Amino acid sequence: MTELATRGTTLGGIGIITGWGGGVAALPADAAHAAGDRATIAIDRPALAGPRFRRATRECLLGVAAVQAMLDAAGLPRESIAGADTALVYVTAAAYAASNRAFIEAATGGSALHFPYTAPSAVPAEVAIEFGLIGGYVIFVGGGTTTLEALAHAAGLLGRGECARALVLAVETFRECEDLHARARWLLRRPLVEAAACALLTPGDYDLTLTPTGVRADLTHAARRRAGETLSCEPLIALALGLESGDDRLHLTCQWRDRPLSAEWTRGG
Repeated sequence: MTELATRGTTLGGIGIITGWGGGVAALPADAAHAAGDRATIAIDRPALAGPRFRRATRECLLGVAAVQAMLDAAGLPRESIAGADTALVYVTAAAYAASNRAFIEAATGGSALHFPYTAPSAVPAEVAIEFGLIGGYVIFVGGGTTTLEALAHAAGLLGRGECARALVLAVETFRECEDLHARARWLLRRPLVEAAACALLTPGDYDLTLTPTGVRADLTHAARRRAGETLSCEPLIALALGLESGDDRLHLTCQWRDRPLSAEWTRGG
């Protein structure tokens, strides 16, 4: 891709949940050291109230919990994002693998209970129902590079006036397919850390620029070192770390497959 720039956005809040706990404060200084001999750091199934959630998959519950964590971090009520003015952009690389596997392995028994959950759209659908979102939404499938593109897409929607705010949500789970990930251990670094993260984008005075480069930025390196391998959640964790620093310039870099991408979020002049 060529350089892509969008103008006039800001981060209204970020909610982070990982296998280490809630928020960036729960992240260890060194994920590899903290993990020891554990290949996967999982998140327990969120205990969300309501009969609708009894049959929901764990990745769907994590998506709902991440949006609530964002609202809590920003000090916003649920009503502030409800309605048609909120766009939802969802990203994942692996979270729907568990449901696909469960459906395939259950096929011989004739159970189709979770057939709808074999599609990545299940997570944003549950989020939309829970928070009353009736605006536009789009799904991106891929790792950290894809999340940078999702952030740029959300910023573009805001810049064109197609929404008043946008949620960028990423969910990654590994526990149900841990044996499959172990067979392809050369593809992903260890530890694999389950995560769910949500960023709220609103109109503001920051410009976002994407550039095809693979030089790893300090923020992204810190997110990988402290959180572990979180795939599409890594850029949002890096942004949360950057917001703590109070910098006017947030620089991220990611690589997915053989495709690097750099993002720079700077306060406009």
